[in-house]
Formats: sequence, C-alpha cells, structure tokens
Amino acid sequence: MKKVLTGKDVEALLRAGKGVDSIPDGVLLTPTAKDAIKEAGTRRRRESRSSVASDEPTVPDYEFRWNPGNDPQSPGDIRDFFHSREVEELKHRMCDIGRRMWERGYTDGNGGNLTIRVGDNLVLCTPTLISKGFMKPEDMALIDLEGNQLAGRRKRTSECLTHMAIMKRQPKAKACCHAHPPHATAFAVAGVQPPTCMIPEAEVFLGQIGMAEYQTPGTPANAVAVGEAAIDHMAVLMLNHGVITWGKDIEDSYWKMENTDAYCQTVLMATQLKGSDLLTITGGQAKELIDLRASLGMEDKRADWKECELCDNSEFRPGVVCQIPHGDGARTNGGGGERNEDAEAVVRQVTNEILTQLNS
Repeated sequence: MKKVLTGKDVEALLRAGKGVDSIPDGVLLTPTAKDAIKEAGTRRRRESRSSVASDEPTVPDYEFRWNPGNDPQSPGDIRDFFHSREVEELKHRMCDIGRRMWERGYTDGNGGNLTIRVGDNLVLCTPTLISKGFMKPEDMALIDLEGNQLAGRRKRTSECLTHMAIMKRQPKAKACCHAHPPHATAFAVAGVQPPTCMIPEAEVFLGQIGMAEYQTPGTPANAVAVGEAAIDHMAVLMLNHGVITWGKDIEDSYWKMENTDAYCQTVLMATQLKGSDLLTITGGQAKELIDLRASLGMEDKRADWKECELCDNSEFRPGVVCQIPHGDGARTNGGGGERNEDAEAVVRQVTNEILTQLNS
C-alpha cells in the first residue's frame, strides 16, 4: 500500500527543516498536503525575491492572505491550521498589540477586543474575561463568521459578533480593534461627532469618524448598528460605549485606534483654548487629502461631495448647555431642577425685611 501524506505531515517536514523535495516519489497526497506544498513553494519564492532585493527600501506588510475556497474543514485540519506557523505569528502580534493598548490606558479590566480574518469563514479573536495586557498566544480562539468557536481552549469574546458584522459588510476590513480610549470615548459619551478638516494626518488615515447609536454590547442589535456605520467609516464611536476601528491588518487597525484618540484629545484641548470656532483647512485642500486616501487604497464616502460640504462642522458645538423653557414659561435653574416657588418666596421676604430696616 502506498504511503499517504496529510497536510500535518508536510508541515512537520517543513518544521524539521526539510524541503518539499524530500517527499518520496509515489506517495499519495491529501488535498491539505497539496495545499501545504503549494504554500511552501509560494513562501520560498517570496523569500527568494526578498533576499535578491534586500538592499531595496521596503514597507512592512502585515496583511494575512489566504487562498479563497481552501478553508480547513475537518477537525484535524482546523487544528493543524490553528497551530500553523503563520497563525502562531498572528497570535503573538495580537498579544503585543493587546499589551500596547493596556499600557496606553485604552482598556480597563477585561475591556477591548481584537480580531483578524484568516479565511473565507475563519477569524482569529481574543477571548472573553482577560486583560489585554497579559494575554498569551495560547489564549486566542478561532471562530467562524457566525461566531461559532472552532478552536482554542478559552471561550471567545461575546463582542466578536460586532467585529463579524463589520467584516461581512466591508470586505476590506481584515482586522478590527475595539477599545475604550478615554478621549475618543468621551466624545462617544457626549454624543459629539469629531469635526473634520483640522489635521491633515487625520483626514488621510482616518477620514470622517462615524457614530453608531447605543445598543447593548455583544448583542445582534449592536452588531447591526456598528456594522452599518463601519461600511463608510474606518473608525466608529459607539455611543456610551467606546471605539472600534478596522484596517487591512491588525497593526493598521490598532494604529487607527491611536489616531482616533489622539485626534479627539487634540480637538478637545483646542476647544478649551478657543471654543468651537476652530481653524480648518479649506474644502479644496480637504479634497486633495481625500484623493491622497484613494491613492493609498482607502475609499472615502466624501469623494463626490462638494467642497463646501467637506468642512461643514456646523453641528459641532462642544460644551454648549441650553436652558429648555417649560410650558408655563419657567426655566430650569442653574442646578438643572425645577424652579422652587417656596424658596423664591423666602428670598423675597428676607429681601423686603432688609430693605425695610435700611430705610428706617
């Protein structure tokens, strides 16, 4: 009987330092073994090109690419994939980013989550009830786009449904980052959408920051609200909750989280200096930045807007508090409560007595 090699066998050969040319002639190869051999050849050619052009300047590329239609199906193949070298590298990167989020104060307790799409129907995600600053690679979970857990010893986060909703609606979203950075979350709690046309870098790397109405975290309703907002926005403020960003890879997604909080912090400080009448770039200059976004592969829903619409921040009124008149014409007092007629009468009586004594 001919020997049969599986994908797991091929991966074992590669880990042992042997090439695919060490596979004996005449053996039977399973479909997963053929895929592993093909991937090894692709990786070898990539490394060969890299060594030839080692002196040329490069740009880091962390995007995970998979072969469409080749998701592992059997429990054994899923397990092998989950522990493959490429996926293990992603797990380590997620732990590193989780630590960076925690160190910057973007997460508290077990807050925040990270996801990376690794197949047609496969997503790597962080587990529930864990501090993002102290995760280990073995803590990660593998799920499908419906949130069903396929691998991992720790239970996946309940908020993964929101990440899946984004990935389903926006094919370019290969990774998502959710956190509670203080300045951006303050905008979310205040219900204030950050203005545009103030800092060129924010216009290029973020575009317009979106808003999603509050829904209970982890529920299908929240997934729908955030998923819809994320179609046209790479950074979304979730009202009374936090922030979620997406990108082509997990590093890109996390950078947008930093960009969002830094931008909100700058705008907040600027309003303390000058109020809401802040300086902006012109609509024409904003159009140039949107074109630059397009050249970097980032779509922008404002691409067809008129220049007069691009920098319209008329709804941005930070710190404005209005007194709302009631039906009888009375207004709320400085403390926000109803006018106290008894207190008013006492004040009038004391005032009259003082005036009487002064006159006498």
